[in-house]
Amino acid sequence: MQTNPRPAAGSRSRILSWALWDWGSASFNAVIITFVFAPYLTKSVAATEEAGSSALGWSTAAAGLIIALVAPAAGTRADSGGRHKLWLGVHTGIVILTMFGLFFVRDSPEYLWLGLLLIAMGSVFFEFAEVSYNGLMVRITRPDNVGKVSGFGWGMGYAGGLVLLVLLLVLVISPEVGLFGAGDEGGMRFRVVAVLSAVWFAIFALPVLFTAPSAKAATPSDGHPIRAFVSDYAALVRRLVRMWKEEHQTLRFFIASAVFRDGLAAIFAFAGVLAAGSYGFSASQIIVLGVAANVAAGTGAMIAGYFDDRLGPKPVIIAGLIIILLGGMPILFSGNPTVFWVCALVLSFCVGPVQASSRSFLARITPPERAGENFGLYATTGRAVSFLGPAMFALSITIFGFQRAGVLGILLVLLVGLFLIVPVKPDAPRHSMQAQVEEP
Repeated sequence: MQTNPRPAAGSRSRILSWALWDWGSASFNAVIITFVFAPYLTKSVAATEEAGSSALGWSTAAAGLIIALVAPAAGTRADSGGRHKLWLGVHTGIVILTMFGLFFVRDSPEYLWLGLLLIAMGSVFFEFAEVSYNGLMVRITRPDNVGKVSGFGWGMGYAGGLVLLVLLLVLVISPEVGLFGAGDEGGMRFRVVAVLSAVWFAIFALPVLFTAPSAKAATPSDGHPIRAFVSDYAALVRRLVRMWKEEHQTLRFFIASAVFRDGLAAIFAFAGVLAAGSYGFSASQIIVLGVAANVAAGTGAMIAGYFDDRLGPKPVIIAGLIIILLGGMPILFSGNPTVFWVCALVLSFCVGPVQASSRSFLARITPPERAGENFGLYATTGRAVSFLGPAMFALSITIFGFQRAGVLGILLVLLVGLFLIVPVKPDAPRHSMQAQVEEP
């Protein structure tokens, strides 16, 4: 059977430029979503921490629902049109604008919905940007180095978050009067953080837009947006039907990984909110937690890579999910900050390995001629259920009436993901990426 030729390896500078986007994107994930601005919204802007946390959960779930409806077609359109670089630039630019917009969110309840709206919009377009970003990865790697390049990008994300959090702690959060005169009045300290984070993302997103390879359109573009949207969904359905007939285990992996990856994302999305609301962490303490969490996640991912190569990715995923489930339970029953610190570091140490091994799992069972298709589908299916974790977090708080109960919702999502991944067979189909590497 004839297969498509391997894609050419990208130069080191091209790979570095690609990974710098991950480095810069930490300003949105680590600073805005997790450790700084979202806790500011729920603790200082909202009328009560419970109301703010619940509203954040529902707004994040709404953003996830939009992603679920639009991202699959958007990813297919970028792939078929050969415009990953263009759409990466457009969507990244919109995310940066929403981050600048957060400067206008003062510490008063009437500004809560403005903040939630901007964060939800940023989340939607960030996920659209990641679809194109992952599509570019396939164009700068070979089947035998895609795992290393993917891991390098992931590590750059953790490192970028760590560096930016430390800089913001020293320059803005800790001083009585921070950079640009940022103080506590009107929430100015956190509004300046949002602006600096937007600038950080803009600077490090630029290199990939100049160095990433362009691609020819795979199919002619339909100028009518509605027809194009319908056509892209039809192509996605045909691909899923083909997977059901020919690659049943791959389809089951997509479903399982979509669920547990959403649970992993929810851990980071609400860690800072819990630290501030349930454990009384100050802004400085939350950033220190963020730095420690990034170090733990990066260290865990590097250590797990050793076991991934020797035992395979599935045991790493299962072990990581089990430890996360056990490590998250004490948060439900204890308001002790020390307990939260220990649990947060245990969870962070395991989140990195599960994320990295999930992508490695797909790389091993992907035929080279379907690499772009599979990695694009991996990105979009992960977003298709991205409302589950936030919705379960908010629902649990609504039902039980206290903020820490939101952890139960996240753990239930992870438990479902664990049950779904256990029966998936890691056997690679013929002409998979791994098989291609092993050919003499």
